[in-house]
Amino acid sequence: MIKLEKDPHAAFALIIDGKTLTYALEEDLKHDFLNLAVDCASVICCRVSPKQKAMVTRLVKEGTGKTTLAIGDGANDVGMIQEADIGVGISGVEGMQAVMASDFAIAQFRFLERLLVICYFFYKNIAFGLTLFYFEAFTGFSGQSVYDDWYMLLFNVVLTSLPVIALGVFEQDVSSEICLQVSFSFLKYN
Repeated sequence: MIKLEKDPHAAFALIIDGKTLTYALEEDLKHDFLNLAVDCASVICCRVSPKQKAMVTRLVKEGTGKTTLAIGDGANDVGMIQEADIGVGISGVEGMQAVMASDFAIAQFRFLERLLVICYFFYKNIAFGLTLFYFEAFTGFSGQSVYDDWYMLLFNVVLTSLPVIALGVFEQDVSSEICLQVSFSFLKYN
């Protein structure tokens, strides 16, 4: 059994090919493979078959009990997308098979962040609406308010606007002039 040392500053990556993955997914090794993969920051499976992609997705889903997200752009990703809890298909050069099998479809990989933000907004509003509905049912639809007025006013400001503002403020490209200044000052002092 392989155990990684728990250095908080270390980030490990696992790269495995299809032939090795065949052995790693055997019944006696698959739990060791899962434990090793979960301890890594990144896992890259290269030259794997569509069946192996689906098997790895199932192993992660059942072994960790967490929600899985699969992203694919071709027919070889359909099994993985269908096995995952959430499937995202990217329409492109390889055809529309992944899009047809997915829960969500995007045109390019760069739109994934926007898709996740939109899903967050839906989740937030559904959670808020269901809370109100259950409270009203509990109180016999009396019209009694479950939230104070200040909470109703700040709800969308805090849970909708602030994440978008934080994303816009903290995720900005750096100009080439600043990059050159930083690199020159680093070279000067080292």
